[in-house]
Amino acid sequence: MHPLERLRYVARVQGADPALLAVEMAESLAEIAGEDPAGLVPACRRLVDRHPSNGPVWWLSARLLSSPDPADAASEAAGALTHDPTAGRLAAALPDDAVVAAVGWPDVVGEALRRRGDLEVLLVDGGGESAGLLHSLEAAGAAVCPVPDWGVAAAASVAGVVLVEASLAGPGGLLAAPGSYAAAAVAARAGVAVWAVAGVGRVLPGALWDAALARLDADGREPWDRDVEVVPAELFEQVVTPEGLHGPEAFQEPGCPVAPELLRRTAGAG
Repeated sequence: MHPLERLRYVARVQGADPALLAVEMAESLAEIAGEDPAGLVPACRRLVDRHPSNGPVWWLSARLLSSPDPADAASEAAGALTHDPTAGRLAAALPDDAVVAAVGWPDVVGEALRRRGDLEVLLVDGGGESAGLLHSLEAAGAAVCPVPDWGVAAAASVAGVVLVEASLAGPGGLLAAPGSYAAAAVAARAGVAVWAVAGVGRVLPGALWDAALARLDADGREPWDRDVEVVPAELFEQVVTPEGLHGPEAFQEPGCPVAPELLRRTAGAG
């Protein structure tokens, strides 16, 4: 299959692990860079237009467009995403016997909780996405309590730690599954610890964070109809990154440069 055709196929995938989706895109982008260097910019623009809330796709695109050797940059990025240590950092940082609340089906958080297997998990159904994670956590030995979406405030107020996984983050906060803002806000008000979880490729520089929000605003949907919502940075007391546990200043430490080519949308996108 031609790399452009494969890229179009992958770009149409919805609901996949953000990092896995970016890894699948990296090979095609590397081939495009080798065969048609001029085609790399429009290809990357189309990807971020199609997946505006996927931090690793923005991160991958920015790294390739800013590199003198996009093929090498694609290989390095795919390796970093595949071997993301964030789940292990989170698993090690969570206190023993903690009651943890999470929303939806967060991939990095889910892997960390499976590794621990000894925690009580309040799993809030974020749009019907939690069933698979619930079963995998139970298989790992965790005590899991499924919580309907209308119980998100109650779950957050009684948890020991609320974990909010970023699909994309920046200086203003992060994008996460619907219900995450309510969970973080209630927990912060109740004095419960609120941790952001930002794996490889999730934290972007301010200009790309703003560009991602602008693309979300331009999609014509009301905020409550989207599959992500903005959670402000000030609600978090800790941020778990590939390097470990940090304060909220981690939102100001992007993992990629600003690629000016990504600040402009593809002609006709909307």
